[in-house]
Amino acid sequence: MSEEVKKFHEEEAIEKTYDLRISLRLLRYLKPYWKTAAVALVLTFLTNILISLQPWFTKHAVDDFITPKQTDGIWFFALAFFGLFLFRFLFSYLQEILLNTVGQKVMFDLRTEIFTKLQHQEVSYYDKYPVGRIITRLTSDVDALNELFTSGVIDVLGDLVIIFAIIGMMFWMDWKLALISLITVPLLFSATNWFRKRARVGFDKVRTRNAKLNAFLQEYISGAQTVQLFNAEKKAQERFHDINDDYRNANIETIYYYAIFYPLVDFISAIGIALVIWFGGYQILTGISANGTALTIGTVVAFIQYSQQLFQPIRDLSDKFNVLQAAIVASHRIFVLLDLPILIKTPEKPKKSGKVVGNIEFQNVWFAYKENEWVLKDVSFSIKAGESIALVGHTGSGKTTVTNLLMRFYDVQKGKILLDGVDVRDWNLESLRENFAVVLQDVFLFSGSIDNNIRLGNKDISNEKILWAAREVHADEFIQKLPETYEAHVKERGGGLSVGQKQLISFARALAFEPSILVLDEATSSIDTETEQLIQQAVERVMQQRTSLVVAHRLSTVQKCDRILVFHHGELREAGTHNELLTQRGLYWRLYQLQYAEDRSQNSMLNFPNQDISLKSETAG
Repeated sequence: MSEEVKKFHEEEAIEKTYDLRISLRLLRYLKPYWKTAAVALVLTFLTNILISLQPWFTKHAVDDFITPKQTDGIWFFALAFFGLFLFRFLFSYLQEILLNTVGQKVMFDLRTEIFTKLQHQEVSYYDKYPVGRIITRLTSDVDALNELFTSGVIDVLGDLVIIFAIIGMMFWMDWKLALISLITVPLLFSATNWFRKRARVGFDKVRTRNAKLNAFLQEYISGAQTVQLFNAEKKAQERFHDINDDYRNANIETIYYYAIFYPLVDFISAIGIALVIWFGGYQILTGISANGTALTIGTVVAFIQYSQQLFQPIRDLSDKFNVLQAAIVASHRIFVLLDLPILIKTPEKPKKSGKVVGNIEFQNVWFAYKENEWVLKDVSFSIKAGESIALVGHTGSGKTTVTNLLMRFYDVQKGKILLDGVDVRDWNLESLRENFAVVLQDVFLFSGSIDNNIRLGNKDISNEKILWAAREVHADEFIQKLPETYEAHVKERGGGLSVGQKQLISFARALAFEPSILVLDEATSSIDTETEQLIQQAVERVMQQRTSLVVAHRLSTVQKCDRILVFHHGELREAGTHNELLTQRGLYWRLYQLQYAEDRSQNSMLNFPNQDISLKSETAG
């Protein structure tokens, strides 16, 4: 696989593990909810302080009640201990609720911002990046940030509080035993630093492989029919196996580091506790202590508990650091998307908006999807309002590009495209596109009702207008036969409907919006002859008093257009009516001859079996 293809399908690796600017930018998303986050932070501090008091209670229970066999006041002491844990439970519960509430609100805002950005991003962006990779932004990357906000930053602060609280309590109780307890801490930090570096690389690999897996799945699930048609299931499975294997290995590598780190932390913790038992036991037996008093059993028990508690937040800090690293990497990718400039947008001071008359003019237009690979070369033509214009030519000649440029899905590199005498780049973009309706060969239907697929969320389109549009294109005939008629559920991408039915719905959608300019891009090529005749009648009525552009390979569908523009290798080579172009005996004439020669050949092949049967019958006779 070439480097270019790898870059296209895979996530880019983030070399810098920590970026202060990204961290500060992430904190801005907390700003609307800072009061809730502050309360959660206070509760975290209180919870961790209460945790640090637990061994101190144990010390007094052993020294003041259990060892001297003192029963007076033990119930009050037990009640206080219970109260400590009750408040710890309540504070922890409220903190968890508040943190997750803040996290979910931040994720909602972030997903909304990403989706809004994607909705306004120019079409060329989707030409460059696989959909699966984009979906990863809204799912895996956002989830990584969710973990940061719910169990990352505030928990890190809480862990730091409990570490310092525990160390302070230990030195207050016995400074010598405290120093002994902390001997193994450098070992723990070394192990933690090793794990942090290795796991960070592993997390980056997992996220990269996950994005590649998502991109592959989206592409091959969408194209499942094509895969089956060409018996390519085995090849697809082999490719999926390789990608899935890379993803599995990346996860196993990360698990390997966890499998070493956690047992290692427990082992180091056991060494620390063993030192406390040894040194504390020695002091108890000799009766020596740092302050000149005998060390008690309760103090040793408390130190054992403090040692266990101390190692837990240090280990957690490593996990939280990995959460922070994963969030930094994810946020970097999200911010790269959010910071992409929207190249095609409404100018600050648009010169035109509202309803168009329908006059179109291309002035010396040059356009290329890739630099210097010109799809259109110095194309110039004009269309008067109400005219019907056909665009014909071989595949790749630039026909569909003309309509895409007119609706400003892309901007031209040279020349101008004028709509009612105003450059389309000077129009209000939303207003510009409101004047168009497009019917494509590959119809896209959304999951929902037929009614919603025609209306597309536009509340200004009444039910009466939907019924009118459906009747005009004869879609009403099959819709009325459905159990729920216009409320019938449409599956994803129109599953359950025939190609012709989906096409009829798309025609109804176009008519319901009452466009000033109608674009038909191979719109009838997927419909049977009978349905095409019905649609053709409706289209001819709708095209009246509207500027219409008809892109077609089948020349039979464009003969009634006012003019025909013939494109060849990105150049406008011929223009005129059907009869005028046939008289010129040029490109259009050759296309016409080739197409009808193919039609005659197909007809003769269809008739050949019958002829063969007839001959056999005569021979038999």
